[in-house]
Amino acid sequence: MDCVDWVSWFDAPEYGFARQVLQRGVAALFFVAFLSSLNQFPALLGERGFLPVPDYLEGFSARRRPTLFRWRYSDRLLRGVCLTGLAISALLVAGIPQLGPPWVPLIAFLALWLLYMSIVNVGQTFYGFGWEMLLLEAGFTVAFLGSDQTEPPRTILLLLAWLVFRLEFGAGMIKIRGGREWRDLTALYYHHETQPMPGPLSRQAHLLPKPFHRLEVLGNHFAQLVVPFFLFAPQPVASAAAGIIIFTQLWLVASGNFAWLNWMAIVLAFAAVSDPVAHAVLPFLPLDGDPGEGSRGSPRTGLPSPWWPQCCWQSSATGPCATCSPRGS
Repeated sequence: MDCVDWVSWFDAPEYGFARQVLQRGVAALFFVAFLSSLNQFPALLGERGFLPVPDYLEGFSARRRPTLFRWRYSDRLLRGVCLTGLAISALLVAGIPQLGPPWVPLIAFLALWLLYMSIVNVGQTFYGFGWEMLLLEAGFTVAFLGSDQTEPPRTILLLLAWLVFRLEFGAGMIKIRGGREWRDLTALYYHHETQPMPGPLSRQAHLLPKPFHRLEVLGNHFAQLVVPFFLFAPQPVASAAAGIIIFTQLWLVASGNFAWLNWMAIVLAFAAVSDPVAHAVLPFLPLDGDPGEGSRGSPRTGLPSPWWPQCCWQSSATGPCATCSPRGS
């Protein structure tokens, strides 16, 4: 194996669709996070909130919890941070930075990570939940997935699959070690009616027959304690494992409400889904290099992409763009 072949191992051209889902999905979750902070942070933690940030910063250690607010906090500055985060995440959801060189989405995601970390690190009790750290870790890792001009990096996809493994296997072990009700399969006799934030269908889920609840617990243990190991298996086994995780997380979304924790697990699970498997399940997704007649999607991903940013990125290297330039110029 020569040097070129060895280096090419780090490229994963068969994961273009996965990269698009990961980048746009994580950006969408950042959008929701910034929108929530814009609406709720001033009342909870603002200058006149329940836990005012200015008071918290008086005894604050910036080395342990870095934040842009270490020098000064104001509600106006907080809103500026949130609006900036909303704008950047909206561009990433639209796929516009991904059309440029790899450093463009890299900077965009690192900016989201820095802005939201600045909020979380002064959020005190209201931002002390695990899904905040999960979003930050996912956003930092996804930043290195590159752009449509490069192949998806296999090492970053493996790190994202490892993040899913830690999330799922850790949650399963907490259940097994934490309470007898998860070991004797009775936990869901009570879970749906006692969960912190029940959803519209939680009552119907609670009223399901008890044998079904026992099967739910068994399915949960299988999905969290067994399936995650197969995320690192060859295809299509890894894609099947990801599919099981996605299905179980969608059931949790339907029967309860855990903020964006479930949606983050769903998005991250796509790190193990290859293009051929995605095409087999969703035939309208073209395979790499075969976008299909009349398709305007990216040849790497098959997903729709805005035509005018692509045109402008290309024109920067080849000269004025005939489509974007005025007629007759």
